[in-house]
Amino acid sequence: MAKRVAVILSGCGLYDGTEIHEASAILVHLSRAGAKVQMFAPNGDQMHVVNHCDGNPTEEKRNILQESARIARGDVTDLAKIDESQFDAVIIPGGYGVAKNLSDWVVKNKDFIIHPHVEKLIKAFHKAGKPLGMCCIAPILAAKVIAGCELTMGHDKVSETWPHAGMTSAVKDLGSKHVNKDVEEAHVDVKNKMVSTCAFMCNAPIHRVFNGIGVMVNETLKLA
Repeated sequence: MAKRVAVILSGCGLYDGTEIHEASAILVHLSRAGAKVQMFAPNGDQMHVVNHCDGNPTEEKRNILQESARIARGDVTDLAKIDESQFDAVIIPGGYGVAKNLSDWVVKNKDFIIHPHVEKLIKAFHKAGKPLGMCCIAPILAAKVIAGCELTMGHDKVSETWPHAGMTSAVKDLGSKHVNKDVEEAHVDVKNKMVSTCAFMCNAPIHRVFNGIGVMVNETLKLA
């Protein structure tokens, strides 16, 4: 029987929403595996809107659900309406929307608050023993909700290859364990049924990011 997977989006675009290449890779790998996918996103305003040409915020206002519909080709549902019992797993791609729209991590760091619907979702899947797959910055959500979990956001020492490695300190501050993994690897926390991969936390060719996301997706489905 096909696995039923909920994919949680946070807008459309690296700097203020879901990282589009990560979402696309997740959807391709789920499709290859024969999974049945439904996409969800919160229905509310983005923290802000960023001009992706220059990386600067604008005065524009955009809705998270409406922007996520760009990735979902219109087929996206308000996260408030999700029935967790109808799914075997949940996967959350990265992008700064995780830290701006699914939470306020970008503003408060370790003292951040997760969007209530997202927190409820993670807790429900964890309590039910259903797997969570996360990539890029998304695992920080699990570090906040699932005490003592293990995850990867790549490597923990800043370098040209790992320019965002400093973010891993927040994982330790939250009482969880960070495990160094390469871009084409994923870490499986068997106890908590959580699978993570670094994706674009690594400065790597896009095909290697795609491969790592494939490992994350496949390991998540194995646990479902």
